[in-house]
Amino acid sequence: MMDLGKYAVEVISAWGVSLALLAGLVWWSVRRGRIVRAELKKVERDHG
Repeated sequence: MMDLGKYAVEVISAWGVSLALLAGLVWWSVRRGRIVRAELKKVERDHG
């Protein structure tokens, strides 16, 4: 493991927060995509 020196806690915390935010954005995007896809299918079914 690399030596992060006296800022190890800050560096690891920043990485953790960044990864959590990225995971949240991926989850939100996938969830929103499923919702929009379902709404689109409903609109196409009702008007097609």
